Amino acid sequence: MKNSKQIEKHVKGIANHRRIDILLLIFQSRGIALDDIAKTLDCNLKTVSGHTLKLVNAGLVDKNYHGRYILHSISPYGKIFVKFILDFKKL
Repeated sequence: MKNSKQIEKHVKGIANHRRIDILLLIFQSRGIALDDIAKTLDCNLKTVSGHTLKLVNAGLVDKNYHGRYILHSISPYGKIFVKFILDFKKL
């Protein structure tokens, strides 16, 4: 069971509209490079990089190294938050 401080870390990870968009895109893509995230969301690469790092630090996104590319995928906790976001959007 997670304590309040651990939950806060995850919630702060999605406390931005851009990070929510990035999280949902990574969930749909199942392994996507930073360049592709920036192109798909029509965002600055540095902005996407910073937000993605926050998602990784919050434990919601995993980084997988493939040669010179880093592919981002959803973590188990990220899946829980994606489900929450998708359910919340329906309300």
